[in-house]
Amino acid sequence: MLRRTALVLAASAAALLGTVPLAAQAHSGPGGPVLPSVGVPSVKVPGLGAGPGFGAGQDRLTVTVRDAGAGDGTYVLRCRPAGGDHPDVKGACGRLAELAAQGQDPFAPVPRDAMCTMQYGGDATARVEGSWRGRAVDASFARTDGCRIARWDRLVPVLPSTGS
Repeated sequence: MLRRTALVLAASAAALLGTVPLAAQAHSGPGGPVLPSVGVPSVKVPGLGAGPGFGAGQDRLTVTVRDAGAGDGTYVLRCRPAGGDHPDVKGACGRLAELAAQGQDPFAPVPRDAMCTMQYGGDATARVEGSWRGRAVDASFARTDGCRIARWDRLVPVLPSTGS
């Protein structure tokens, strides 16, 4: 009875995880039933990871800023290894690494159900495109309410400080 319970539990876990094909059923061995090995799939959260080996290739982002004053322009930012013509390569790559170490996605949009203060932070807009930590990035930024201002400010110096 105990062996049957173990077999049912292993088969149920395998079915839930979807990692054991139907052909890998339990079979009898010299000491009784032999259970299939149940693999646990690795879980990878796109864009997040602490180690230098996380993600494929180098990080390369194109940052385009408009109506922000002195920070306007289009810049290339490369991290792992650092490079490009961004005004603060070291600071920007450091900030992105810091956010990743905290488990945050720096390019995540403001949630649709977020309650944001009705304040205006200026006409500045930005777009970040490219790849970061092994995933594609295409994120737009503005300063049209409190949530979007906070999202922008969290990415300084990737995006320029607007001084407001």
